[in-house]
Amino acid sequence: MHRNPLVLALGFILPVAAFAAAPNYTVVQRHAIGQSGGWDYLTYSADGHRLYVGRSDRVLVLDADNGKIVATIHGTDGVHGIALVPKLGRGYTSNGRADTLTEFDLATSKVLRTIPVDGKNPDALIYDSASKHLFAFDGRSNEASVVDPAAGKLIAKIPLSGKPEFAASDGAGNVYVNIEDTAQLARIDSATNKVTALWKLADCEEPSGLAIDVAHHRLFSVCQNRNMAVTDAQSGKSVASVAIGEGPDAAGFDPTRNLVYSSNGHDGTLTVAHEDDPDHYSVIANVPTQESARTMALDTDGNRIFTVAAKFGSRPAPTKTNPHPWPAVVEGSFTVLVVGERPH
Repeated sequence: MHRNPLVLALGFILPVAAFAAAPNYTVVQRHAIGQSGGWDYLTYSADGHRLYVGRSDRVLVLDADNGKIVATIHGTDGVHGIALVPKLGRGYTSNGRADTLTEFDLATSKVLRTIPVDGKNPDALIYDSASKHLFAFDGRSNEASVVDPAAGKLIAKIPLSGKPEFAASDGAGNVYVNIEDTAQLARIDSATNKVTALWKLADCEEPSGLAIDVAHHRLFSVCQNRNMAVTDAQSGKSVASVAIGEGPDAAGFDPTRNLVYSSNGHDGTLTVAHEDDPDHYSVIANVPTQESARTMALDTDGNRIFTVAAKFGSRPAPTKTNPHPWPAVVEGSFTVLVVGERPH
């Protein structure tokens, strides 16, 4: 077999897959959106190329190809997560200030009904295809609210060991969620709505974003100490640690290219790591994005990563009722960034 002379000189075989799968990423588009308010989760739909962006009290529905606003979903006070259920033709938002979910029509973006969750600050929101249920994770009451979207009602509450953050489903009956304040990872049986495992995350502080490689049973938790903890989803064993940027919030996995992503808002980067095999990972890029670009959504068909950012004014003085105030977004500065392969 012919060997590359460089490989022979180094005395070992380099992971060819890592080189073959390393796209030359950059910010290829910027869409100025403007409007007031903060933001949280992003959700991409391949149907119609729509990007859903939560903006404090509304959801903007964008044409992902040109950044144009095609609809606005109102009545989502304190919106965090956005989950889509194409088989029902419905979408759902978790509304942290209202302690509700909002159901809307995917075709028209019209609000259909409001579903109370009886929890404080529903944040992360996912749809589990195995149980056909929605799981909303209540950040201030340390629990999960389970909702039957077909019936439009709350059916179960699941106590958790601490403050839940991002969640993921394997589609086979397991739902996973990061526990931020205890640096743990919880596994939930979506048939019984019971926690079946609670694992301590290795070398991880305040885990937020969570992504899953379903085929290889790997979970990716991004942590505030600039580390991505990789966990075996079956045993809970720590299998790898991957260096990432500062201030991560979201994680993503592209099974087509075996790439893992971390969007890092503090230093304005997107870490891209290649899964060389399920237990070994190589960082191939820290793509400059923009400070505050902390959440993201993936278009795996088009090899695009969407993130959003804005400029901020000075931070207001703390008060008794708001001891940690957020600075206001500079008017007109809110922007969608599209990361893709650099044009040749």
